[in-house]
Amino acid sequence: ELFGANQIAEVNGNWTPQEKALHEARLKAKAKRRLRKSSRNSTSESFSESGELSGSDPHSPKGKVNVSDRKSRTGKGRGLPKKGGAGGKGVWGAAGMVYEDEEPDLRDPNYDESAQGDTVYATVVPEVDEKELEKMVNPIVQEYFEHGDTKEVQMLLKGLNLGSHKFEFSSLAVALSLEGKASHRELTSRLLSDLSGKMLSQSEMARAFDKILKELPDLILDTPEAPQMLGQFVARAIADHVLPMSFLDFYKGKVDCEHARVALDRAEVLLTMKREMVRLDNVWGVGGGLRPVKHLVKEMNLLLKEYLISGDVSEAEHCLRDLEVPHFHHELVYEVVVMVLESKGDTASHMMIKLLQSFWKTGLITVDQMNRGFQRVYDELPEINLDVPHAHSIMETFVDLCYQEAVITKQLRDACPARGRKRFVSEGDGGAIKN
Repeated sequence: ELFGANQIAEVNGNWTPQEKALHEARLKAKAKRRLRKSSRNSTSESFSESGELSGSDPHSPKGKVNVSDRKSRTGKGRGLPKKGGAGGKGVWGAAGMVYEDEEPDLRDPNYDESAQGDTVYATVVPEVDEKELEKMVNPIVQEYFEHGDTKEVQMLLKGLNLGSHKFEFSSLAVALSLEGKASHRELTSRLLSDLSGKMLSQSEMARAFDKILKELPDLILDTPEAPQMLGQFVARAIADHVLPMSFLDFYKGKVDCEHARVALDRAEVLLTMKREMVRLDNVWGVGGGLRPVKHLVKEMNLLLKEYLISGDVSEAEHCLRDLEVPHFHHELVYEVVVMVLESKGDTASHMMIKLLQSFWKTGLITVDQMNRGFQRVYDELPEINLDVPHAHSIMETFVDLCYQEAVITKQLRDACPARGRKRFVSEGDGGAIKN
């Protein structure tokens, strides 16, 4: 070794610069191999302050430590992932691990908005143009005049985006009803009442009627009675709380149009008249066929009670004709018989026979309606008997009197049910069946 060192020193003095550089490169390569071998066998790594291996060339790519390397740096690993694959970001994780659903992060560079859940397509209905409004509203109103279902109209209106022109639906409906029949105007008043508060506010209704008042000069060309009818519409709308009570006060002293003044004066007269003289719920004079059954039953009941107090047959006949429901007169016959069964004494029985006799002679109650009314009582007699113990005997007496006064036919008298069910054996009867 000493000889080798001396030889190196001697040779170095005689070497050319190229040979000297080659010799130094060999020595460095040999040192690197020794360093690599020692680091592979050692249990710890020696780092310099700069984070590089001591003795290594900092400019060499192999000498740098790969910080993101997930392999064991001790040199003794088996090449398996750290923590069994459960460590680090973007790895599968340990076997059997259950992951929870993670909320998508908007800042994630891989975030894809279109991939987040099912895409929901909302139907956007464009706002109806003023020119198209009349074309769309006319069929809805005309169909309503046929079926009379206000809920159907509400459903159809919700499907339209009327926007700022929503109030014009009311003005168009009223204008169409002015050209139609009294029943159409009654239906329109009911429609406005049902739409008020749900689809249209009082202020929007006021805008609609204001628009119709301004259009009266045009409406009067087709319908000469338009001002009077519009006045009735306004009065009915105020009575139904569709329009505010101050609606008429707003126009006082501010109306130049003669037709509008006629309409507003008509509305004020109707509202100031006594309730007994005019009923705004029947301002269109429409027959009872469009009224609810409960309302008709109540009216007939009231008619009969007033008759029992006053005894005025002509007034009762006048009230029945005003209801305009000849197909529902069997309800009056039914109410008459039930009142007789529930009354005490013979006064009610004689008064009711007199009333039925009058209605029978004038033809106000037909044979069919009379038979249906009595037959309904026959069918319900077992139930009536629970509240009125002697209902069967009273019924038989009343039916006989009606037949004697020629109010009912012999067939109807014979159809009267017999005296209830038989009473069977009870204690103290000695085993005999009561007849």
